[in-house]
Amino acid sequence: MREKILSLAELDSRLLEERRAGRTVAFANGCFDLLHVGHLRYLEGAKGQGDVLVVGVNSDRSVARLKGEGRPLIPEKDRAFILAGLACVDYLFLFDEPTVEAALHRIRPDVHCKGSDYRTETIPEGEIARSLGARLAITGGPKSFSTTDLLDRIRKTLSPKPKT
Repeated sequence: MREKILSLAELDSRLLEERRAGRTVAFANGCFDLLHVGHLRYLEGAKGQGDVLVVGVNSDRSVARLKGEGRPLIPEKDRAFILAGLACVDYLFLFDEPTVEAALHRIRPDVHCKGSDYRTETIPEGEIARSLGARLAITGGPKSFSTTDLLDRIRKTLSPKPKT
């Protein structure tokens, strides 16, 4: 599984080989803190958009900036290792930036995938992806799961019950 976790330089080389073999590249990204069924549906759907699925995983520093204090719950190396264990994920890399714009410029995917909490017209980096020739795709099922919601449910379950 560790062979799926690459630096961007290693990924460049692998994607060159994949493209020479005529394969299309789909790209998905996220924090993937507390992996849940919504994540899996998103990634499975993204894999269906191309021959090769590349996943960008927010680094610990990036997750903390995006999600706030106490996040991520799972360290980046563990999140990457868990994702690498999924059959639908071909390659993944960690990134520190708050957005995937730089990664899009480097990877130049054929398809840029986002989860169902977006519409193609609301994808933050959609214009950049299109300018690079990528098709935009919304994948996964309805947005009925989120790590934040799971954490809220866990906190509610664990909080002391008032005595009556």
